[in-house]
Amino acid sequence: MTTSGQRLIPKTPLYTTVEIATALPLADLHDLSDAADAAIEAGGGFGWLKPPSREVMEKYWRGVLVVPERHLLVARMDGMLCGSLQLIEPSRYNEAQACTANLLACFVAPWARGQGVGHKLLETAEKIASDMGYKVLHLDIRETQTAAINMVEQLNYIRWGTSPTYAMVDGRFIAGHFYTKTLRVPFAPNKRTAND
Repeated sequence: MTTSGQRLIPKTPLYTTVEIATALPLADLHDLSDAADAAIEAGGGFGWLKPPSREVMEKYWRGVLVVPERHLLVARMDGMLCGSLQLIEPSRYNEAQACTANLLACFVAPWARGQGVGHKLLETAEKIASDMGYKVLHLDIRETQTAAINMVEQLNYIRWGTSPTYAMVDGRFIAGHFYTKTLRVPFAPNKRTAND
């Protein structure tokens, strides 16, 4: 009870899950598009400065699903889609960087922020990438995304560079930061060959 006699109800933590989307049923497509629109309007639009038409947004998500090297991770809070991240595998012809995957287009809807959704998206992406055999992850963030910068730095991503001309917003350049993280790869003993 408070001094005013009102009973305080304890805040119940929201249940958050992250999964790889291999298809987007119509309800999920609408929820994901709504969440992306809200994130764009709040200034965190993974490249978009204003929400595109619904037709363009839905085509974008459908297109992500058909690219073999892209894995769409979606976050749900109490069952409703509220964010996503894309895990991008390198081209199969890029032998020199075959150990490195990229994280792209991460966002969390404004109504779901501050609940650990971004952390869960990144941690899940790291586990999936590690399970796939990748040793390094790269990502980049606009300097205006201070919450995202704080989050990746808390998760031990290392800023290795900054571009002063990373993006243009309202006619002026915005810097962007580049990050890397070496993943813990499960131990695998060296295989002996017949010549050893």
